[in-house]
Amino acid sequence: MMEPGLPEPEPLRALVQALRCLPGVGIRSARRMAYHLLQHDPTGARRLGEALESAVDTLQHCERCNSFSDQPICRTCADPERDASLLCIVETPADQNMIEASHGYHGLYYVLMGRLAPLEGVGPDQLGFSRLIDRAADGHVTEVVLATNFTAEGETTAHYLADMLRARGLSVTRLARGVPSGSELEYVDAGTIAWAMMERRPG
Repeated sequence: MMEPGLPEPEPLRALVQALRCLPGVGIRSARRMAYHLLQHDPTGARRLGEALESAVDTLQHCERCNSFSDQPICRTCADPERDASLLCIVETPADQNMIEASHGYHGLYYVLMGRLAPLEGVGPDQLGFSRLIDRAADGHVTEVVLATNFTAEGETTAHYLADMLRARGLSVTRLARGVPSGSELEYVDAGTIAWAMMERRPG
């Protein structure tokens, strides 16, 4: 619901409501963004709209790692220099980017695009765990690194996956506790992530 105030033209109202879909953006923040774009940066507003439309229309999920890609197989998965024996499981592409920024990992990835949250209706089927297990058991992977976040949901996801992966005969490790409990990788500095990756332990 819009806050009381001056009547707004419908296009402005629609823009404000669209901006509210962003995480952490409430009605006031959305309105400030809308006013800024329209008043100070209409060229940027058009560029933003075009970039969003292009991304939605052209990006797909990589067939191997499930991250976003403009090709069926993303550049990371297609890179022959990556260590195919290591598979790191993360919750989001943002988490994958943080691990890459640490320069402490040179294997491949699988991006869950979420985490187990039964109360929200997110279970193994919604996250495609069967596809992940097939990917991990492709004959090349020897170690799976569980790099889900150190939140309650992330820990539950890691525990569930560890049992499934070990049943397939795979070695499973977990990021070390250098990453603070309750934290999300997206907000942890790269040095801490690099240490946690090097000191990973059996999951």
